Amino acid sequence: MVGVVLNIEGKRETASIKDLIDLTAADMGRVNELILSKAGSDVEMIPEVANHLISSGGKRLRPMLTLAAAQMFGYAGEGHVKLATAVEFMHTATLLHDDVVDESALRRGKKTARMIWGNQASVLVGDFLLGQAFRMMVEVGSLEALDILSSAASIIAEGEVMQLAAAKNLETTEDEHFAVIKAKTAALFSAAAEVGPVIALASRNDRAALRSYGMNLGLAFQLIDDALDYGGSSQDLGKNVGDDFREGKVTLPVILAYRRGTKAERTFWKRAIEDNVATMPDWKRRSA
Repeated sequence: MVGVVLNIEGKRETASIKDLIDLTAADMGRVNELILSKAGSDVEMIPEVANHLISSGGKRLRPMLTLAAAQMFGYAGEGHVKLATAVEFMHTATLLHDDVVDESALRRGKKTARMIWGNQASVLVGDFLLGQAFRMMVEVGSLEALDILSSAASIIAEGEVMQLAAAKNLETTEDEHFAVIKAKTAALFSAAAEVGPVIALASRNDRAALRSYGMNLGLAFQLIDDALDYGGSSQDLGKNVGDDFREGKVTLPVILAYRRGTKAERTFWKRAIEDNVATMPDWKRRSA
C-alpha cells in the first residue's frame, strides 16, 4: 500500500511497506513455502487455478500483518506462519469468488482464473483454499484464533451480499457504504492483525489495539482502491480502470459525486449506474 506522508521538514514523501517487508522477510519465506505446499492436490486443476492467482504478484500485506503482530509480542512458536498462510488463503479464496460475482476479466494484470478455467472451477478452488485455511487454523490449536478467523470469514460473506444488494442504488448512504467495506475488506485485515497477539498471549488491551489498527488499515486500503478505480491506471491497479463503474458499484466516489452534484450531474449518474448507460453527458462534452 503506497501513500503520501510528510517528513520532519514538512516535505511530501512516498510511503511504502518496505520496512514491513524487511521485518517479515524470513517468516514470509516460510509462508510462501507453506502456500505452495498446501495449494497442492492430486486433482490437477486445483493447483493450476490456485497458483495462477497465488503467484501473480500480490503484496501479501495481510499475512505480513499477522507475522509482524506476532513478532511484536515476542512469539517464538510456529503457529504464526500457519495462521498467516491461512489468512492469505482466505484472501485468495475471496478473490476467486469475487471475480466470478463481478464477472472480472483482469486481476493483478493477468486474466482472471474464471476467464481461463471458467466460473465453476474458480468457485470450487476457492472453496478448497478455504478448507485448507481452516485445517491450518485447527493445527495451530488456538480456539480463540480459530474463532477470530472463522468469524471474519462469515463477516466477509455478509459484506459481499450487502454490496450486491446495494449495487446500482444511488441512495446508498456513506454509513451504509462504510458498513459494506468494513465487512468485506477491513474484517480480514482486523483478524489478520489480531491473531498474532492472540497466539503470543498478549493482553486483551493489546489485542484490541491491534484489532482496531487492522480495521482502520483495511478501511483506508479499500477507500484508496475505490478512488483509484476513477483516477488510477490499469498498470498500477492490476485490473481495468473503471471496473467498479461498469459493474454499477456504488463506492464512496460515486456517493459523494451524486450527493454533491448538480441536477445534470445527478442525471448522468442515474443513467450510468442505475440504467447502465455510460455515455458522456451534454454538460461534460461542452466542458471538454
